[in-house]
Amino acid sequence: MKRIKIEIYSKEDCSLCEKAKEKILLYKGSLPVQVDEIDITKDEKLYEKFKYEIPVIFINGKKIFKYKVDTERLNRILKELSEE
Repeated sequence: MKRIKIEIYSKEDCSLCEKAKEKILLYKGSLPVQVDEIDITKDEKLYEKFKYEIPVIFINGKKIFKYKVDTERLNRILKELSEE
């Protein structure tokens, strides 16, 4: 089973970011996922790129979600990737 890399671009005090993280972290024990959280305020270029879009979620390097995580779509994507 291949490891799935999920990157969450977010910042502190972001309620949408917290909700997205909660949904994604539910998979951490059941699937081979690596979840990395990137604080956009620590990098000026990332902040300029994503300041109006957070949270932004990349799965295996591909931008999949911004603002909100669609649980059904996340289920489908993670299931497909875990079966590859």
